[in-house]
Amino acid sequence: MTGRPVDPPTAWRLFRGDNIPWRVDLPPAPPWRSFHSNPSDPSDASGRGSAGPGENYLIGRVQADVVNAALLLRRPLLVTGYPGTGKSSLAAAIAHELDLGAVLHWPVNSRSTVQDALYRYDAIGRLRESAMRRDRLDVGPGADPPVSDFVRLGPLGTALAPAARPRVLLVDELDKGDVDLPNDLLTVFEDGTFEIPELARLPESETWTEVATADDARVRAPVRRGRVRCTEFPVVVITSNGEREFPPAFLRRCLRLDLPQPDQERLRGIVRAHLGEQALAAAEDLVEAFLRRRGQGELATDQLLNAVFLRTVGVEMEAADLLETVYRSLGGTV
Repeated sequence: MTGRPVDPPTAWRLFRGDNIPWRVDLPPAPPWRSFHSNPSDPSDASGRGSAGPGENYLIGRVQADVVNAALLLRRPLLVTGYPGTGKSSLAAAIAHELDLGAVLHWPVNSRSTVQDALYRYDAIGRLRESAMRRDRLDVGPGADPPVSDFVRLGPLGTALAPAARPRVLLVDELDKGDVDLPNDLLTVFEDGTFEIPELARLPESETWTEVATADDARVRAPVRRGRVRCTEFPVVVITSNGEREFPPAFLRRCLRLDLPQPDQERLRGIVRAHLGEQALAAAEDLVEAFLRRRGQGELATDQLLNAVFLRTVGVEMEAADLLETVYRSLGGTV
């Protein structure tokens, strides 16, 4: 550090709010907020920093057995539960435990379509590249760049690309999408294949092509006659906040898992896994306060982890102030 001295008892107060500049090195981040690696970098297939979202993830035996049933049946897993129960992190936990590489993430919103999740074709980019080649080389249409160079698979398309081992696909918050989106997914999930018309129209001499994937533009996937067909059905984790019902035909093709709020023993195990036994021993009162407040309003498990971490790094807030800071109800003021 440089600049003004830091008072040891208040060393955690990096920002003073007094408008006096000083240079300070931030202390280590919480394990679940460390980003030492790029999950989309194929050179780091684990997608982990010092502790990725799938590490130190704990669920009960009953819930784990539902996951196993989905794995054996090669069926999508539809996961529901209160905010903060670990719905999205479950995909990373499966990828971590089974060593299936980085999770492919499809965050759904009101504008999401299956088409965009499968692939995108940059027709305008190809036209521009063709014009540049002709201007630069003074050649005719025969020198146009390959169509496949302007096709890139989306997260769903990459999950369905041929591979020796299945990929994990997280379809996050499906209930935020268009009402027809679940039905649009049915055929893709049932058949494990889809067509790229721009490549299907190519001549016989181009039976096999390669296209970029959602992982990285340099990582290519083989396509035969414009059709992508999986060799191993991906591990599909679909999360829902329960904001609306899905069609019966869609539900029939999924295995449903409702993640319960962790009880006291499970909470203690989560704290121990993330921060260690010593941190847990010093935070029993925070666990008890968390359970009391959770009974009055919605709280997420990571709020408890935040409180325990702040205590472990020496935050000197009074207990009541600390709780008011990090134990805010997700459904209103507690």
